[in-house]
Amino acid sequence: MRNAEFDREKVLRSAMIAFMDKGYAKTSMQDLKAATGLHPGSIYCAFENKRGLLLAALGQYREDRAQEFQHFFSAERPKLVQLKNYLEHVVQECISCQAAQACLLIKALNELAEQDDEVQAILIENITNWQTSIEGVFSQAIANKELVGERSAAQLSRFFIMGIYGLRTYAQTHPQADVMHELAEQLFSDLCQE
Repeated sequence: MRNAEFDREKVLRSAMIAFMDKGYAKTSMQDLKAATGLHPGSIYCAFENKRGLLLAALGQYREDRAQEFQHFFSAERPKLVQLKNYLEHVVQECISCQAAQACLLIKALNELAEQDDEVQAILIENITNWQTSIEGVFSQAIANKELVGERSAAQLSRFFIMGIYGLRTYAQTHPQADVMHELAEQLFSDLCQE
């Protein structure tokens, strides 16, 4: 049997959207066929099963988000400006017409983490890596004297991530742009206060 030929990244990104849209349990093989353009047999051949496709999609999601993070934090601008731009990007995702598709990690965490140890481990690793990266940005902001006060980079990063989780969750029922911008401004202001 020969391996099917397809654009793996494109297929995985399409699967991500399907999983974010309906959730893992409600996403059928027919949904995945429609989203990816692959027949179920090709999906089984390439990924073993729906769960294997989810695991691969989570890996692609991690890579995509890491590249996105690099985009926001690689320039030589003040770290607080970079954090504010990153937060604005999150808000734009939240208020887009695809708010339900904004974060595969949170969707999978809510649905699968307690049911599947391997998925839970991948999600925890992804979230931990994200928090470590954010903590590094706050460490640089503190070292550059952009932030002064008693809160550590670890405390600031946890608060920031908690705020992003909150924004993403709140946007599921209240995606109004003015409200989301107001909440993001309050989050950023709270981070900068000492």
